Amino acid sequence: MISFNVPACMPEAFDYMKQAVASQKISGDGGFTRLCNEWLKENTGSAAALLTTSCTHATEMAALLCDIKPGDEVIMPSYTFVSTADAFALRGATCVFVDVRPDTMNIDEKKIAAAVTDKTRAICPVHYAGVGCEMDTILEIAEHYGLRVIEDAAQGICAFYKGKALGTFGEYGCLSFHETKNFSMGEGGALLIRDAGMAERAEIVREKGTNRAKFFRGQVDKYTWVAAGSSYLPSDLNAAFLWPQLERAKEIQDDRMASWQFYHDSLLPLEEKGLVQLPVIPGHCTHNAHMFYLKAKDLEERTALIAFLKMRGVQAVFHYIPLHSAPAGRIYGRFDGEDVYTTAESERLVRLPLYYGLARSDAAAVVQAVTDFYQRT
Repeated sequence: MISFNVPACMPEAFDYMKQAVASQKISGDGGFTRLCNEWLKENTGSAAALLTTSCTHATEMAALLCDIKPGDEVIMPSYTFVSTADAFALRGATCVFVDVRPDTMNIDEKKIAAAVTDKTRAICPVHYAGVGCEMDTILEIAEHYGLRVIEDAAQGICAFYKGKALGTFGEYGCLSFHETKNFSMGEGGALLIRDAGMAERAEIVREKGTNRAKFFRGQVDKYTWVAAGSSYLPSDLNAAFLWPQLERAKEIQDDRMASWQFYHDSLLPLEEKGLVQLPVIPGHCTHNAHMFYLKAKDLEERTALIAFLKMRGVQAVFHYIPLHSAPAGRIYGRFDGEDVYTTAESERLVRLPLYYGLARSDAAAVVQAVTDFYQRT
């Protein structure tokens, strides 16, 4: 079976994890955590970056830092993972779902303004497949209505919109280092902070509401509880596992991009015949080969394609079920406007195996299986 995903694991990771243990500092904010934070800061251009226990927790931190309260509304796409909504639902806010664009599967920026009410406090764009949302328009809307922007850039590491890193446009950007992402620490994430003045407050929220980070830097002689927060700090062991991947980020990214391009070039004839649709990458966006997907004709064809690929030893999967159609989505949110594309396009999408180290022969086998499905008589 050709697996859908194989998490990246660099050989240096085990030595680094041993070093973390030997340092007797394997809780949080050890040496490897600081290395990862600094890499993220330098490679995204953020004022500050903080590793977290997950992208979910990074988004929860952003909701806390933006003071989202019961009765507030936050605009987001329905086509996203539950974490995008959970972070705000936990604060008592209503998730206002907006339709997606059929080309990139990102939130339709032209439909955001119509969803704004006097209760709206923030917009949470999701950069699907590491392809940037139309951030110029989104930021204009946010400025016009006085809204915060929290980017769900879970899939956006090493991806750019008009040359600027995803996750750095809004007040906060939330990254994921889950095992399915380009770089992995098993479970993990990071919060990117645009303004340096918010970094200290973010540290406090991340450290259970204490000023422990200042204590370890020698800025205070003891630390104490100073604000509401939670435990969002990962073990340094997780950071030690992640760090060698960041050290070799270009190698990992080049490998993923080569596999993505191979899929695209090899499956292009099927698109030209009108049998499938391939991903659309706007010219002003630089994607990161987070995933390769194609779109079948409809749900019935997608189901048959996934079953056919399974018989051929290929693990392919569909993606999100739109949140507004989920039981919790009906409780904690509402869909604004008409669902023109969200459901219909989500039912067509199939994700193919893509990971660092994917053998070209395996990628070719995937292409052959997809081609054989569409060449059946």
